[in-house]
Amino acid sequence: CNLQPKDAAKMPESAWKLLFYTLSWSYGIYLLFFTDYPFFYDPPSVFYDWKKGMDVPTDIAIAYLMQCSFYGHSIYATAYMDTWRKDSVVMLLHHVVTLTLIAFSYAFRGAGEGCLKAGGGAGEAALGLMPLLAPRGSLNPPCSLCPGRFWFRLYWFPLKVLYATCYSSLQSVPNIPFYFFFNALLLVLTLMNIYWFLYIVLFVAKVLMGQMQEVNDVREYDVEDSKKT
Repeated sequence: CNLQPKDAAKMPESAWKLLFYTLSWSYGIYLLFFTDYPFFYDPPSVFYDWKKGMDVPTDIAIAYLMQCSFYGHSIYATAYMDTWRKDSVVMLLHHVVTLTLIAFSYAFRGAGEGCLKAGGGAGEAALGLMPLLAPRGSLNPPCSLCPGRFWFRLYWFPLKVLYATCYSSLQSVPNIPFYFFFNALLLVLTLMNIYWFLYIVLFVAKVLMGQMQEVNDVREYDVEDSKKT
């Protein structure tokens, strides 16, 4: 691909994330739209007939195993393998919070809620890959990710997931376990989504003001900053 050495070093990380998120996102789409689960169109159904120790369907359990394995590995990868960026500390916190939510929601049988959260990763993985592969001076592909990021993470996530966990759960199961624990972690994820969306807004703003002539990841440190880091 005629990559610069610094970009070639980041290529395996970005390509791996794009591959995994595309596969997991596609599987999430299958569960939400090509099965009989009504979770997307009726988020409160996540908690219909909920009870402790209820069985988790095999296809949902597969999604949980896949996500749990990935985020468990990602904690190590972010700390020791991936390129260190301005948001790496937040990324580590994101992986810990996500892994905690996956484990506890499976243990307490909130599996439908986990399916609703499964989408959205492929876009941010592509955001990391595009600066490496986009033709020099081509800024349109990364800019086009801004609406998708907003739609999935800042519109559908609160509308579907937070609505179901914060409001509908109490209507269906008044004494549902760990209500505040789960929702506090989900709200932390929402704040992180806003944080990363601001990076995209910063990127678009630099493009519109003519401050960026090439496709660069605004999360990356400058050369001088990298030496200090």
